[in-house]
Amino acid sequence: MLSAAMDFQSDQPIGLVKGPGEGPHEYVFVTADHRWTRVGEFVRYEVRYGSETLTIFGHVVGRELIRNLPESFLVDPRTSPVTVSSLIGLEEGSECELFEVTFEAIGYFNPEIGDFINPRIPPTPGDPIYLASSETLAEIVSPHRPGDTGSAHIGSLLTREKDEVPVVLSVKELVATHLAVIASTGSGKSYTAGVLVEELMMPYNRAAVLIIDPHGEYHTLQAIASDERFRGPDGYMPEVRIYTHDRIRVRFSTLTEADIKYLLPEGASEKMLHYLSQAYRALAYARERRLWGYQDLCDEITKLKYDHGDSSNASSIDGLLWRLAARFDKPGGIFSDSEHLSLQELFRPGRCTVLQLSDIEQSEQQVIVATLLRRVNKARKMTTRGEVDERDENYLPYPVFTLLEEAHRFAPAGQTVVSTNILKEILGEGRKFGVGIGLITQRPGKLDQDVLSQCMTQIIMRIVNPFDQDNVARSVESTGRALLAELPALTKGQAVISGSAINIPVTCQVRERLTRHGGQTLDAPADWQNYFTPREQRTAAERRAVLVKLAAARKPDSVDGIDV
Repeated sequence: MLSAAMDFQSDQPIGLVKGPGEGPHEYVFVTADHRWTRVGEFVRYEVRYGSETLTIFGHVVGRELIRNLPESFLVDPRTSPVTVSSLIGLEEGSECELFEVTFEAIGYFNPEIGDFINPRIPPTPGDPIYLASSETLAEIVSPHRPGDTGSAHIGSLLTREKDEVPVVLSVKELVATHLAVIASTGSGKSYTAGVLVEELMMPYNRAAVLIIDPHGEYHTLQAIASDERFRGPDGYMPEVRIYTHDRIRVRFSTLTEADIKYLLPEGASEKMLHYLSQAYRALAYARERRLWGYQDLCDEITKLKYDHGDSSNASSIDGLLWRLAARFDKPGGIFSDSEHLSLQELFRPGRCTVLQLSDIEQSEQQVIVATLLRRVNKARKMTTRGEVDERDENYLPYPVFTLLEEAHRFAPAGQTVVSTNILKEILGEGRKFGVGIGLITQRPGKLDQDVLSQCMTQIIMRIVNPFDQDNVARSVESTGRALLAELPALTKGQAVISGSAINIPVTCQVRERLTRHGGQTLDAPADWQNYFTPREQRTAAERRAVLVKLAAARKPDSVDGIDV
């Protein structure tokens, strides 16, 4: 509910227009009320447009103190300036401070198109400026209301009381035009991503979501599957599946030639890569075989060893085979001749799948992401075009959304990795086939700028590094410059949200999660103190006793010298 003070401010002017500001759509008004003129706050004025009266909204982008109490009133911190003012005849409560507040006009809201239209009609000097009411903002800031089909309730407007103005994103736009969540470490980006996933799993969305989790932070989402708050009126309950590294498999024949070359240990010569290309093409193109594996590739390479009676290539081929074995001939590896992760199992409406890649080296993580995204993109294209039916493994008859944590690993700036190109392809044309991407990164400067710039919705949290701030400013066109200037001042859980999934850029306080967050910072001092609790000391003593017995059984004469 609105406070009485805010109700009053909504009905009465808070200032009068002075004139135009520096920017083309900026205007300045003078006010004595500093409570509701914070950067990011929303104001309004009225203009005549033909026979209509339009309400033009704007957001505050800056303010400057133009009149203050005399400095002599502020000398003694023990004496209130109000007391000093009363001694010279100023009544208590009279406004001695004046501010020039700059706001940028957004336009009037057209409910028929659900968007703002800027008629470019400036206010006249002396026109009153009003604070936009919370009720009005709740209707026009977000394209949906909480709980609507296709809505994602992320939080509430930061400049108003909690929950007065909900910030609700359009899931349709998120999936169609992609998302970037950008923040420094500890600012709450993974927490915010968890809030988004909770919304996607709600009965009013029932999304098909895949999370690429390099750090094992999203396992706590399993609680969704048993939480009654996610139950639908028809009995719907979401599913959550966690795939640890030992369950992840990549079918060898789904690797491209570039994937295999990328995974080879360093030192492969041009001659080795030439023979690899010959063998790979013979398998992938010359033979009409659906499945083939690592050993088939080795056999094809071995055939080239004495091709045309020339054995001069033997050493290069032996070196190539050794490098292939070092990468792919490993017990318990992720590469398989026949197995791989089924798209229909990974993606299903109402199911969130988490791939935990924390125990897989980074180059293999990149190949896993590249092969999966290629398969998903191909499946959605083939299904959309009617080229496959439900019996085919490429049949995927619904849109999907993939969330990539640590996105700069999979599309690093200034480097060529196997996952970058397929990300660019999906971000460029995925909206036509229903393949949505969400990127999460703490270092936007390390993320390929072409990839970042194609994410049309941005959730930007606290960023201190000036280089990262500059990269965000260049890549994210829809965020106002004044809001970007607020990034260093944001605290944990606060964000600037802009782009296609929301009507206007806003500062937002992210709502509390329904499930436990899995990415909390470890409390090292508490763990160290806990080590000396009686329970831990008993456990340590028992562990030492077992080690002594084992050591004594192996070397009875040296028990006293064993360091346990």
